[in-house]
Amino acid sequence: MQMTITEKILAKAAGLDSVHPGQLIMANLSMVLGNDITSPVAIKEFPKFGKKTVFDKDKVAMVPDHFAPNKDIKAAEQCKCVRCFANEHNITNYFEVGEAGIEHALLPEKGLVTAGDVVIGADSHTCTYGALGAFSTGVGSTDMACGMATGKAWFKVPSSIKFVLKGKLKKYVTGKDLILHIIGLIGVDGALYKSMEFTGEGVSSLSMDDRFTICNMAIEAGAKNGIFAVDDKTIEYLNEAGAATPVIFESDSDAQYDDVIEIDLSKLESTVSFPHLPSNTKTFSNMPKVKIDQVVIGSCTNGRISDLRAAAEILKGRHVDKSVRAIIIPATQKIYRQAMHEGLFDIFLDAGCVISTPTCGPCLGGYMGILAAGERAISTTNRNFVGRMGHVESEVYLASPHVAAASAVTGYITDPNTL
Repeated sequence: MQMTITEKILAKAAGLDSVHPGQLIMANLSMVLGNDITSPVAIKEFPKFGKKTVFDKDKVAMVPDHFAPNKDIKAAEQCKCVRCFANEHNITNYFEVGEAGIEHALLPEKGLVTAGDVVIGADSHTCTYGALGAFSTGVGSTDMACGMATGKAWFKVPSSIKFVLKGKLKKYVTGKDLILHIIGLIGVDGALYKSMEFTGEGVSSLSMDDRFTICNMAIEAGAKNGIFAVDDKTIEYLNEAGAATPVIFESDSDAQYDDVIEIDLSKLESTVSFPHLPSNTKTFSNMPKVKIDQVVIGSCTNGRISDLRAAAEILKGRHVDKSVRAIIIPATQKIYRQAMHEGLFDIFLDAGCVISTPTCGPCLGGYMGILAAGERAISTTNRNFVGRMGHVESEVYLASPHVAAASAVTGYITDPNTL
C-alpha cells in the first residue's frame, strides 16, 4: 500500500507494515510535552494509571512558559506543581526559568525532536515539529498523562492534503503570510483532522523558521498535523541542534490525498488576519485603514531570531508611534542572547519598544500585554479569537514581523513596502 510521510511515521510507531486513513492505532511516543497550564491537570491524573514513575524520564519535557515567570499566586502554584513532579520523577527535560523559553521554539533548539519522531504535547501548537519531518500533534491533558505513564497514544490515522509550493517569496513576504493565505483559502476547518503536507520545489526557498511557522499554524486550519519532507536545510538544523539520528520518510509518488493545492509563492502578498478568525484574511490591496494600540512581536509562531531580525530591519532608524505600545518577546534564552549580541536590542530600545523575557504571556491574554475594551493589537501570534488577548471588546490582527513592525511605526496596519 502506498503511503504519505505521516502514514509511514505512524505505521512505524505502531509496529505495522502499513496504515490507512481512518485506521485506529496505538503508537509508541518519542516525546511527551506539557507546559505550566496543561501539565498540572496531567499530573493530577497520572496516579490513576498505577505507575510508580514516567515511562522514560528522557522522553518527557515540561516547560513553564505561559505564565512564567509567575504572574500571580495561582501561576506560582501551577509552576510549583510542575517543578515538584519533575524533581520527583527526575525528568531530564524540565526547563526552569532562566533556561526555559517558549516550548515550541525550545524543544527543536535543544535537539529534543528529530525526523521520524512521534510527539504529543498538551498544547495545540505542538504541530510545530512537523517542520523537522516529525509527526507531532496537540492532545488533551489526560492523553498527556497516559503518554507519560505508558509511552503510548492512540490515533486515528489522518488523511492528507498536499500543498505543492512553487516559486519563491518576495521581499517582506514570509512563511507567516503563506500560512495565513492558506488558512484564508481553505478556512479554519478546511483541513479538519487531516495532515497538511507541504512539498514542491518552492520548499527549498523556505527557511527552517518559515517552516516552523507554517506547521505551527496548521492547527488553525483544523489540521491534525503539518509536515515537511526532510531536506538539506532540515539535516543542517538537526545537526546544529545535536538532535538524534533522523529517520527519514518520503511520501510515495502514488500516495492518496484528499486534495492537492498548488501555490505560487511569488504571487503571494503580505497578509493580515482580521478579527475574529485566522481565516478572515486580507492583503493590502483590499485592506481598510486600521488604527492600532499595541504591537506584539514574539510567540511560538514568530519569536525566532529571523523574526526579530525582520522586525529590526524595519525599526532601525525609526521610532514607534507615540500612540502605540510595542512589545518584543524573544522565544528562548538563546534567541534573547543572540539578539542582544547582534545589536537588535539597541535597535528595539532606540525605537521605543519594550523587551520581555521569553514567555507566551500576551498571546493567550495571560500577561505582558493585555488589551482593554476597544483596543486593537497587531500581533505575530497565531490566534485572534474574541477575547484572545484581553477584553472581549478588544481586537487582534495577525501578521508577519515585517508588517507588525511597520505598523508600530505608523500607528496603523501598514505595508512595509510603503515605509
